[in-house]
Amino acid sequence: MNYGLDNIFKASNAESRSITAENPTGEKGKGGMATFETTLHKGSANAARELGIGWKLSPCVLVKAGETFTVMDNEGPGVIRHMWFTMAWQFHRDFILRMYWDGDANPSVECPLGDFFCNSWKQSQNILSIPINVNPHGGLNCYFPMPFRKGARITITNDSPFDRNVYYTVNYTLEPVDDDALYFHAQWRRTNPVPYGQFYTILDSVQGRGQYVGTFMAWQQNNSIWWGEGEILMFMDGD
Repeated sequence: MNYGLDNIFKASNAESRSITAENPTGEKGKGGMATFETTLHKGSANAARELGIGWKLSPCVLVKAGETFTVMDNEGPGVIRHMWFTMAWQFHRDFILRMYWDGDANPSVECPLGDFFCNSWKQSQNILSIPINVNPHGGLNCYFPMPFRKGARITITNDSPFDRNVYYTVNYTLEPVDDDALYFHAQWRRTNPVPYGQFYTILDSVQGRGQYVGTFMAWQQNNSIWWGEGEILMFMDGD
């Protein structure tokens, strides 16, 4: 399950898969096989009508206003290795990202798409880190490994009154998942404004065994003489 550049030369029995608008199921041997009939965006396919199979006829998906699009719904066991989305940055909060593991009815990840990738306020912000990378022209990348045993389902909901184009890729591996592998969780919350003189709770009511991997926070200054400093307090295991 664990690999990187330091052991990339070692043989692996994992099978790599890639889900895109060109190959929505990630099926083996189906990359670059989209036709005008199967494309998720007819306008793009029409522009490439003379090129035929093997060219990018389905670069994106059109998600209509208020609709939910299933990005991934695949069986395991396996590990999501990389996710990529892109759209006009003004629409980052128009989409809600949800992720479900092993048939759960409730999502383990529920967050506006832009905020999940550390971009808030409907603004574009370059991010350079190991788990999250946002490129200058809007490529939203996540490299958190996310294991699943029975299956993984990812959806995005267009919460705006307008139809929007979304470009996406989910790269994952089919392989055994270790017994001690933990599930990935993320949530989003906002308070506007934070009551004067009170603590703002970032995360609470989390139970069980796990590892806290980080927080992205964006704050708005409502007072011209306060610069937003504060202390982070963490309470664990009954503190």
